[in-house]
Parts: sequence; C-alpha cells; structure tokens
Amino acid sequence: MKALILVDLQNDFLPGGALAVPHGDTVLPLANKLQSSFKLILATQDWHPINHSSFAVNHPGRTPGETVVLKKRQQKLWPVHCVQNTRGAEITTGLMMNKVNKVFKKGVDVEIDSHSGFFDNDHQRSTGLGEYLKEKKVKEVYILGLATDYCVKATALDAVALGFKTHLIEDACRGVNETDSKSAIEEMRKAGVEITKTSVVLNPPKKK
Repeated sequence: MKALILVDLQNDFLPGGALAVPHGDTVLPLANKLQSSFKLILATQDWHPINHSSFAVNHPGRTPGETVVLKKRQQKLWPVHCVQNTRGAEITTGLMMNKVNKVFKKGVDVEIDSHSGFFDNDHQRSTGLGEYLKEKKVKEVYILGLATDYCVKATALDAVALGFKTHLIEDACRGVNETDSKSAIEEMRKAGVEITKTSVVLNPPKKK
C-alpha cells in the first residue's frame, strides 16, 4: 500500500499569503494530477495558535528571520501565519480535496514549532500521521508540497526514520530558498529518500 502526502498547501504559503513560498502555486496542478495514482491521500496543515512562539511578534524587539531558543532548540522566527480558523490557514481551494482521506494538523503547541507532518520539532508530540499510515498498512509514501527546505524536508526525514519507503516528488515541491532547497534535497537523498518526478509517478517504468 502506498500513500500520497500533500504538505501544507495553504493560503498563507501561496502568492499573496503571509509567508508565501516563491512560485508555490505552481505545484497545485501537479498535486491534483498526481492524486489519480493513489488510493490513499493525506494532507498536512499548519494550525498555529495566535500566540505561537515561532511568531516574531510574540518576542518583543525581535523580527522575522532572527533566531531564538525554544525548548533548547534553535527556532527561526516567522511572520504571523496559518493561525487557527483564519483564511490563511485554510487549505487552498486550488487543491482538489474530494480524494483526500484525512488532514493532519501540526504546530498546535504554543511552545514549539512543527515542521514535520509526523511530529513537533522536539519529537515529543505526534500528529497521528505515522500511526494512521501503519494502521492502513502503508509501506511507501510519496511526498510533495511546501516548502522543500522546511516542512517537506522534515516530513520526508521522519518518514524514512519511521521505516517507510519514502519518495520526494521533486518537481511538485517549492522552497523558500533555492540554495537551502538543494541542500535539503541532498540531505533527504543521503537519508534514504528516493528523489523522483511527477512524470515517473504518473507513468512508472514497466517491470521486466
């Protein structure tokens, strides 16, 4: 059994959003097209309380891009984004949702961020995604979305660590920073993630 994981395709990460990923909207047609190749499709959703510790505004005198320490971990500060029950946190209407089986919310803990779709950054709180996949007897996961150098990378690395055969659909991802995204892809590759493309997933090579 294989599953497709759609990472954080939310309004705030798309053009015009509070934390827009450059050209993030270009992955949406691919995300929609790829759904035809999977029976199990899951999505992750950043779902922050307004007083979240990753927001620069909640640290007097600090600005987005600066770093603080949260629970003994380095944390980059962000603009306010994906606040619970706001339009920015909503999954974009450009994403086909009728085949999505379940949405997993993350980043709900005020004190720590959650880049991965599986755990918070401290690996103390599970979103339930890993347990759900194992319950459904999923062996392979295919990951796409936003952003390559943050939430996509963290989700893929956790998937490998949990024992799933993990594929990154590279052309269906976009990153915050091009250099960091290239480094992230290399880090994922070294961890055991297979890097693939939409065309290969849609038209897999015939087995000899």
